[in-house]
Amino acid sequence: MKPVFSRNDDIEKIAFLNWRISYDDEIRNLLNMADGFMLSAIRLAKMCLINNGDKSADILIFPILTNANHGIELYLKGIMWALNKIMKSEMKIEGGHNIKQIFETVSAKVELYKGGISLKDFKKGTSELRLYIDELFNKIDATHQKDKMDFSRYPFNNKYENHFYVDIVGNVEVDLENFVTRFESIKQTLENIADFLIYQELYKDPE
Repeated sequence: MKPVFSRNDDIEKIAFLNWRISYDDEIRNLLNMADGFMLSAIRLAKMCLINNGDKSADILIFPILTNANHGIELYLKGIMWALNKIMKSEMKIEGGHNIKQIFETVSAKVELYKGGISLKDFKKGTSELRLYIDELFNKIDATHQKDKMDFSRYPFNNKYENHFYVDIVGNVEVDLENFVTRFESIKQTLENIADFLIYQELYKDPE
């Protein structure tokens, strides 16, 4: 049987794990992965909008949300690492998978770094992301101590207690059209912030 990790004769039918990964650019590696997770969520949602006759969106929504949330996590951690480097901190990335906590940590670092992005500008630019995170944490009944970010990877937690959508009476719905619109905007915002910090602040030419 042909190995999965192998070459195809048609270069357009090959995925290269290391073409966008560099041994000496950890932050960009993180952001490239963030781009991949976010893009996969958006494209999968778009695919469901094109054809959902078999109702596969009802199961594809789980990897869609998993990839979207992990994409947010990686983008924020890349931004955090860039801020730490700019401020000459020995810290790299901080936090686990709690995107609300990571977002608040990044916000605090933006306020400290006193650079080309003010806290006011950051809050304004990321308002849509903040609204999503607040909505998500309210929906999954999460806290700083119990983020419940595994809700889209397992139907239950590590104590085998069902996540919110399992026992609920009635439907729990996601508007896929709205999801695509919102996450295309969130992705662009995070990408713009990361690129500014890296190329205008971290690697800018000395005067």
